[in-house]
Amino acid sequence: MPIRRLPPDLINRIAAGEVVERPASAVKELVENALDAGAGRIEVQADGGGLTRILVSDDGAGLAPDELPVAIERHATSKLNPGDDGLYDLLRIATLGFRGEALPSIGAVARLSIASRARGRDDAWSILVEGGAIAPVAPSAFAEPHGARVEVRDLFYATPARLKFMKSERAEAMAIAEELKRQAMAHEAVGFFLDLDGRRTLRLPAERAGDEGRLARLGAILGRDFADNALAVDQSREGVRLSGFAGLPTYNRGNAGHQYLFVNGRPVRDRLLQGALRAAYADFLARDRHPAAALYLDLDPTLVDVNVHPAKAEVRFRDPALVRGLIVGGLRHVLAAAGHRASTTVAGAALGSFRPGMSAPPPGPSAAGYSAWRAGGWTPAAPPPRTGELPGLAGVSARAEPSFAYDVLEAVLPLAEGAAGAPGFAPQAGAEPDATRFPLGAARAQVHETYIVSQTRDGVVIVDQHAAHERLVYERMKAEMAQGAVARQALLLPEVVELDPAEAERVAARAEELEALGLVVESFGPGAVLVRETPALLGDTDVAGLIRDIADDLAENGAALALKERLAEVCGTMACHGSVRAGRRLTGAEMNALLREMEATPHSGQCNHGRPTYVELKLADIERLFGRR
Repeated sequence: MPIRRLPPDLINRIAAGEVVERPASAVKELVENALDAGAGRIEVQADGGGLTRILVSDDGAGLAPDELPVAIERHATSKLNPGDDGLYDLLRIATLGFRGEALPSIGAVARLSIASRARGRDDAWSILVEGGAIAPVAPSAFAEPHGARVEVRDLFYATPARLKFMKSERAEAMAIAEELKRQAMAHEAVGFFLDLDGRRTLRLPAERAGDEGRLARLGAILGRDFADNALAVDQSREGVRLSGFAGLPTYNRGNAGHQYLFVNGRPVRDRLLQGALRAAYADFLARDRHPAAALYLDLDPTLVDVNVHPAKAEVRFRDPALVRGLIVGGLRHVLAAAGHRASTTVAGAALGSFRPGMSAPPPGPSAAGYSAWRAGGWTPAAPPPRTGELPGLAGVSARAEPSFAYDVLEAVLPLAEGAAGAPGFAPQAGAEPDATRFPLGAARAQVHETYIVSQTRDGVVIVDQHAAHERLVYERMKAEMAQGAVARQALLLPEVVELDPAEAERVAARAEELEALGLVVESFGPGAVLVRETPALLGDTDVAGLIRDIADDLAENGAALALKERLAEVCGTMACHGSVRAGRRLTGAEMNALLREMEATPHSGQCNHGRPTYVELKLADIERLFGRR
């Protein structure tokens, strides 16, 4: 079969299949052109899911009449300039677009019209393209001082087979709205406005550039709950900066739809970044729960390749291990700094359950199931010990007294108040300090031998004693593991694991790092490694499977993550079985010591499975339940 040159119109339609996959793809390309043109306001209208009509107008620099015919030629762009040597550098891309394919691709499969007035000119001009056929440039009406107005009608009319692959008009309209939201998150200083089928769908006025404006924009898109429960992220390493906002672990979702990642202002969907985000929250969430976050990576353009996908939705980093380490380390640092804080949605869900029409609560607990301390009318089942470690509370020790343990409170008061940002106070001689000034308050009762009820200065805190102590034990085990080498157990018969030669070489090269984690390996020929010792925490484990997982991690991420994650999982299981169980009666001093440990321990707002360890109800909210406000 002879080789033929394809006609230009067919080439454009083939290119359109890569660049313009659906109406949302066309909106993405046109909005990015507007942003590259310096627009401060972008308006989008879409009818029929974008298949009938798409209109994108902006107040950017605009196009001169002699630029309009060139703009719709393939691989013609104003965003790449040659260097002093006359060569174009694709590794220094500072704009969102650069391929010069969007407008000709859209014009090849739809009816495309562009009207524009260049900045500083009095006249406006337009050009029309229908299925690849180009009309001459003609004068046009244009209301704005400068900018462009791009209208796309009957998308894919020239390639009707593509229409069979489109989803419903509603689904396509939702995809357009989602795309515009991503662009709005990346550029908070630009106003975005969207109308779908004549209905006002999105109104996002320009915000102040910076973290304050960015959080306001994220709150307008993701909701007030995200803004109230987001932690500011700002970490840098070797020229790479990570900024943005990450949700508290207790503010989680059932899918990854609320994870937004941006690289140099470009919305991306990258498996490396998504995997790093998941790994950062691995200690705090169950496998079927996902964090909410909007993270922004800023780095030198030479350290990232954006020319790896026609739609520019994927990127490739020169040093992926550095980027992954920055995300995981930066997020864990921010989550640790949040201390015991839990999301406001936890209290909101609790208050929402108190609504008219609910069934009557069961009868009140009997004395056998209710242990109270200084709560009036109730006394502990047995007096608490006066010295030594509190029985059954590993890691929680204090000298207890039947009433407020003054010396315990005095010892932890500076730490607890420092975490809450409250001013210190000096109790008078012979007076007991006001324990309600602590962030988690003073323990007042234990209900059903499972939940601790404490009183704060402006509300009530209910603590799940098992979930709380599980997190405390887990954090203590992690700290001990980080302070020294992990305990190892020698295999009776060293195990030989066969791998691909390249995989075996990577594993053997990291032998020293793996030994610090309790895994002793050595090279055993060109395609195998010999395993002599394994971490004692893992017990009887699948050695070959572990080594293969480590080899996969080293190939993809440059780090032995599988072993670290398995050790963390074992620690979590041990912490769950070694913590205070529900159904165990605690004394008042034990309850207060548990609260003080929670205040001083990072991540204590949620257990190892992502569930909240406590619920705080403000007094004002409780008063509303009873109609007092």
